[in-house]
Amino acid sequence: MKIGVVRERVPGERRVALVPDAVAKLIGAGHQLFVERGAGAAAGHPDSAYEKAGATIVADVAALSAAAPQLVVKVRKPSAEEVAALPAGCALIALLTPGANDEILPALKSAKITALALELVPRITRAQSMDVLSSQSGVAGYKAALIGAAALDKFLPMLTTAAGSIAPAKTFVLGAGVAGLQAIATARRLGAVVSAFDVRGAAGEQVRSLGAQFVEPAAKAEGTGGYARAQTDDETAQNAKIIAAHIGGQDLVITTALIPGRKAPILVTDAMLATMRPGSVVVDIAAESGGNVEGVVAGETVVRHGVQLIGAANLPASVPLHASQMFATNVRTLIAHLTADDKSLRIDATDEIAGPMMITSAGEPVKR
Repeated sequence: MKIGVVRERVPGERRVALVPDAVAKLIGAGHQLFVERGAGAAAGHPDSAYEKAGATIVADVAALSAAAPQLVVKVRKPSAEEVAALPAGCALIALLTPGANDEILPALKSAKITALALELVPRITRAQSMDVLSSQSGVAGYKAALIGAAALDKFLPMLTTAAGSIAPAKTFVLGAGVAGLQAIATARRLGAVVSAFDVRGAAGEQVRSLGAQFVEPAAKAEGTGGYARAQTDDETAQNAKIIAAHIGGQDLVITTALIPGRKAPILVTDAMLATMRPGSVVVDIAAESGGNVEGVVAGETVVRHGVQLIGAANLPASVPLHASQMFATNVRTLIAHLTADDKSLRIDATDEIAGPMMITSAGEPVKR
C-alpha cells in the first residue's frame, strides 16, 4: 500500500501524523511511504530523518497526489482546498471533527474519498492502542497543569525556608478522565494539594490512587464507553452546589469535562469565579468545545473578578515531539488493522473498528 503523510497547515499545529520511527515500521511491514516536505519539521523531525527511515520526500500535496497513495494521513481536518488536492478515490485518516465538518463534505464527495475520523475510534479493548483522543488528552492534562502553575502568583509545593514556611497551593480538577487524571498526577508531582470532581462515581478510585481527594458528586451520571452522560437539570443543579462549595478555597482550577458530539458542559459559573481569591487561575481545557467555565474564550486569557481564566487551545500541539510520537503509534496501529494480507487497504463498513469511524464511503456520507 502507498501511504501519504501531509504537512499540517492549521496555524499553530506543530504535530505530524507519522514520525520517522513509525514510517520505518510501516515500510518494514511492506508499505511505501511518501512524506510532504517539511511535514515533521515543527515536531523535531527533519526530512532527512524520513529519508533515512526509507520514505520518499515529495515537494507538496500535488506531488504527493501524483504518487497516487491509497491512504493519506494527517492530524487536523483538511480544508476543502486541501481535500480537492488529494488523489481521487483515496482514503483519509485524520481528526475530522464529526458533526462540524459540513464545509468539506462536498469536496470529499467530489473526490470520492473514504474518510475515517480518529475521534470515532470505538472505546473497545481491541482499539485502545488506536485511541488518539486518549493519548492526546493525556498531553493536554499534563500541559494544563504546567500552564496553570506558570500563571499562578504563588508556589505549588510547600517550601520551608529561612524566611519561613510556605503552604502548598490547592488545585481542583474538574473531570477525571484521561486529561483530568494526568492533570492531577502532574499537579501532585509539582507539590500541590489536589482534589478532583467527576460525575462518574467510578472515577473516585482512580483519583484517590493518585493521592488526591475525590469530591463526591451529589448526583452521578455514568455514561457508556467511559464517558459521562448528559445530566438532567436537577442533577446539574445538585452538582453545581458541590462545586460551588469547594471552589472558593482553590488557587488553581483545571477543567477537562467533555461529552462526545456535544458542547462542553458549563461547570463553573461567573458567580463561582467571584468566590475565588484574586490572583488565582483557571485553565479550561474544554474551551475549544464551548468551555466548562462561563466567559471562557478559546485561545485567550481573560481576567474575571481578579481570576485569570485561560482558554486553553490545542495543548497537544505545544508538546509536538511526544504528542506526535503517541499520535503516530495510534495511527500506525490503525493502519495495521486496515491492512489486508496482500498489503492492500481494506476498509470494511461492517468492521467493529473501521465502521464507526467512517464519515464518508467513496465520498458518500455514512448515515448512522
